[in-house]
Amino acid sequence: MPAPGRPRSNLQLRIISAIVLGLAVLLITYFGGLPFRLMSAVMAGAIFYEWCAMRSERSLNMHTGLGAALLAAIMVLMVFGQPATILFLGLAAALLLLALQGWASGTGFGLVAGLAYATAPTLALVHLRADDRSGLFAILFLFAVVWTTDIMAYFTGRTLGGAKLAPSISPGKTWSGALGGTVFAVLAGGAFALHESAAHGAVLIALIALILAIVSQVGDLFESALKRRNGVKDSSNLIPGHGGVMDRVDGLMAAALVLYLLAALLGGAESPAHALFRI
Repeated sequence: MPAPGRPRSNLQLRIISAIVLGLAVLLITYFGGLPFRLMSAVMAGAIFYEWCAMRSERSLNMHTGLGAALLAAIMVLMVFGQPATILFLGLAAALLLLALQGWASGTGFGLVAGLAYATAPTLALVHLRADDRSGLFAILFLFAVVWTTDIMAYFTGRTLGGAKLAPSISPGKTWSGALGGTVFAVLAGGAFALHESAAHGAVLIALIALILAIVSQVGDLFESALKRRNGVKDSSNLIPGHGGVMDRVDGLMAAALVLYLLAALLGGAESPAHALFRI
């Protein structure tokens, strides 16, 4: 216990925040439905806000306001349970409209990328979860792979050290950490293939876990590069001890989009989780 009046260490704060957030996310994921869609919509809004904040576009102008309005419209449709096809077509139309407005006003296309970054993975996450047990199992599989990658990459890298993975982007990451996180993620993901509900063999599920582990680390590096380019340490200070929402879900959102695309190719856009797990 820290002495009275002494502030908690950053590590303590990170652990407490991670536990509280993790339990809350798992509980909402279990219930699915409207609670999960609302949580996802709030997350998308926070990501878009942080994207604008890092690019110094927090001030309300026509371009930013249009981007926020388009995001809000898509999230409302998502919360009310519109099909994936309609939502992704709506996103494509929104991106085109925002791009045209950015071109006409001379404000560029940075906000277009921000809208895509906040919205596409959110739609993927929601339609992976859907409202059935197959969706729940698919999301738990996603969490297991991404969280194992993140945790074991940290501990393996700290233990083994070695050559830096991308020193100009994220100096703390090592090749040993990346490889260690990937190996443990494949083992964690492969464990799901042992469940009787797995629609495919262990090899395919493990291969998907391998892809997701790599993608989640690429997503992490992309967000680190974005922060470095904009000269900020964290995407925001919304989460005590962790920084912003983007700092916590960068790898998860990238992996969610890829998992949705892979599952949609196997089983269709509306019920992609059924292509992975049949419960």
